[in-house]
Amino acid sequence: MPEKLCVVMPVYNEQEAIGPVLEKWDAALKDLGIDYEIRPYNDGSRDGSLAVMREVAGRLGPQIDVRDKPNGGHGNTILTGYREAAADGFDWIFQIDSDDEMGPEKFGELWAHRGEYDFLVGTRQGRVQQLPRKVMSFVSRLCVRIFYGKSVWDVNTPYRLMRASAFHDFYEAIPLTTFAPNVILSGLAARHKLRSLEIQVPQHDRTSGEVSIKKWKLFKAAVRSFWQTVSFAVGGTA
Repeated sequence: MPEKLCVVMPVYNEQEAIGPVLEKWDAALKDLGIDYEIRPYNDGSRDGSLAVMREVAGRLGPQIDVRDKPNGGHGNTILTGYREAAADGFDWIFQIDSDDEMGPEKFGELWAHRGEYDFLVGTRQGRVQQLPRKVMSFVSRLCVRIFYGKSVWDVNTPYRLMRASAFHDFYEAIPLTTFAPNVILSGLAARHKLRSLEIQVPQHDRTSGEVSIKKWKLFKAAVRSFWQTVSFAVGGTA
């Protein structure tokens, strides 16, 4: 029986990008012959993202399962997607963002190695970051290394393939209010010595929309993420 893949894709105000992104990933997964479902989660978008997703799903078929939820932020949205996919019996869960910064070109390489690993990630290659984001990435990586153990390099990458049976309990243990659950998940993979693989995946600048967290908000987000990651490491149950 073929293994089933669920793609969890958080969407917030991406009406210009989301249609082509869904079409691109749908075509790529079809070409790979995978038994898949793509679940774009509309996180309370204030633009026409939801209408675009529904139109694309109507054209492409039931493998595009559009989900609509009140705005809860990126962390809340991906955790909701992980929990629902695991509960629905998918064997593998893949998370990718909807901004088209990372495409499906390298996904086949991850998928081909899944039998040997539990956690397969695409490390962002060619990523151009301003100093605040560089600091945030460094602190996240250092925090995971100190409090969880040696993990993947790009601990918060939005290009991650996870064996559902290995991560199921982690999804349930992390609170839905967590700002950056992917950082904690990378840490838990290290703590529990899950078999991990990293490959380089090109990241391109977005061609539409804009980053939602900037300047002072970015600093506050970094502090919040650091505190939650350390707190879970010390008091979490996973």
